[in-house]
Amino acid sequence: MNKLLKTLVFDDCMTLSVLDTTEMVNDAIKIHNLSPVCAAALGRTLTICTFMSSFLKGDKEKLSVTVAGDGLGGKITVSGNGNLQMRGYMDNPAVDLPLNAKGKLDVSGCVGKKGRITVVRSMGLKEPYVGTSRIVTGEIAEDFTAYYALSEQMPTAMALGVKIGKDGSCVGAGGVIIQALPGVKDEHIDKAESVINSLSNLSTLIELKGAEEILKDYFNKTEYEIFYPKYECLCSREYLEGILVSLGQKELKDIIEKDGKIKVDCEYCKKSYIFTEQDVEKLFR
Repeated sequence: MNKLLKTLVFDDCMTLSVLDTTEMVNDAIKIHNLSPVCAAALGRTLTICTFMSSFLKGDKEKLSVTVAGDGLGGKITVSGNGNLQMRGYMDNPAVDLPLNAKGKLDVSGCVGKKGRITVVRSMGLKEPYVGTSRIVTGEIAEDFTAYYALSEQMPTAMALGVKIGKDGSCVGAGGVIIQALPGVKDEHIDKAESVINSLSNLSTLIELKGAEEILKDYFNKTEYEIFYPKYECLCSREYLEGILVSLGQKELKDIIEKDGKIKVDCEYCKKSYIFTEQDVEKLFR
């Protein structure tokens, strides 16, 4: 089961979030038939975006994140809401790459080292919040650490990990994210960075211990808030009908005359929706 644990650490001067997103990554692997390196890239992005979505409220407040790098995997797109209903996809989900010099999945090669991260938050205000920053390494954790520092001016340390088994499934995925509150001392920041640096094998720790044990072993915390995110696409025929109506009856008729039908594919869940001439007539009746 996916989990997000939240608490305060280091004299309550910093927030801590520990995530287990193993099930979420496996859902993405099944839907998109991800290669191991693409599963790692999309899985890390789903994990940090789950954390970011946890600050939204309900299904009306939404998050959309794109990681547009120059790697072979192409652009990564992830969406979520305050209910932690998460979903995502990438342009080239089957790309496979040799292991990097450290013998690990080459996420940087998949994502790329040049490009931008764009974060859009829709919170019911007149205009959505849009933040952006450059990709730093393509490893996702370093890139979003830089995003928080540059775009949101929030000191953040994080470790993200995805471990893929021999059968292509995810055996451990998640993250540890620490953020400074106002008035934090330098010694606390040093402690946070030290702990994060010790979590290079995070995905294995999640596989063997789980989120609760990581919280206890590394931070001596046994009390926390717990949330249950999931991979869930929100597409529906009714939602798409609203979009089609906005295009206008003439344009829809032109498409049907050309193709015989209107086919809409959802990138997030791979479902296809077919609309016939009779369906379009009903929409405008």
